[in-house]
Amino acid sequence: MSISAQMVKELREKTGAGMMDCKKALVANDGDMEKAIDWLREKGLSKAAKKAGRATTEGLLGVHIAEDGKSAVAVEVKCETDFVARGDKFQDFVKQVLGLVVSDFPADTASLLARPAEGGTVQDMLNSAIATIGENMQIGRAVKMELSNPGVVGSYLHSNGKLVALVEVNAATVNDAVLAAAKNVAMQVAAANPLAVDAKSLDPAAEEREREVYRQKARAEGKPEQIVERIAEGAVKKFHKEVCLLDQPYIRDDKKSVADMLKEASKEAGTPITVARFVRLQLGVE
Repeated sequence: MSISAQMVKELREKTGAGMMDCKKALVANDGDMEKAIDWLREKGLSKAAKKAGRATTEGLLGVHIAEDGKSAVAVEVKCETDFVARGDKFQDFVKQVLGLVVSDFPADTASLLARPAEGGTVQDMLNSAIATIGENMQIGRAVKMELSNPGVVGSYLHSNGKLVALVEVNAATVNDAVLAAAKNVAMQVAAANPLAVDAKSLDPAAEEREREVYRQKARAEGKPEQIVERIAEGAVKKFHKEVCLLDQPYIRDDKKSVADMLKEASKEAGTPITVARFVRLQLGVE
């Protein structure tokens, strides 16, 4: 049958494939639109396989915050170049993946890829996007945060779309002061990359490693044994200020700690504000 320009245009809009590929697909399938879509998907599988070995060091993070602020989801989608990451097609694909993760959070990436989507699976959808965009792509990590106590999830997404911080902030009531504090803590997590909320939640092994390093350093410098432990403990306190969120200097005013900022915010809010946990997700950084 005759393949019209309108049919090619329609198939291109549905699949994002090139004009010539769309025409070939329609010709090969006697103008049957659905069969042509499947034909292109199959072709996409072939293209995706060829690109599978390429490194995916660029990409974007998709982030969704629930309207009530009680939960948040973030997902990592990777590609080969920043040029593609800034393109509309890639960003639309990230939104598609994010929507799937928000609607039903997966146990892992493998289960997400096996999920039905658009007449196939998410893996098929990914392969089709690889064929259309022309670069290897991968769906990476996904994180979800839901409140364990009354409060709000604070979030910060860096302007380059490659770094996100989510923070569970607990407060009996949520008002503008609580929301502002939650945002500020999320910015702190993104910028200062803490290891734990406070010293109590810090990995004891990490703390002991730091302590032992300074014990050995003091001994190497010939310090008397009776003060070696004091030197090590002083170093650990400094370590806490570097890696414990509440002990860190506040990024917007380093004359006070994050704990000090939260005390001030609590007075303004009229209710205690505490931080339960945080997640920091950076593209390509485990």
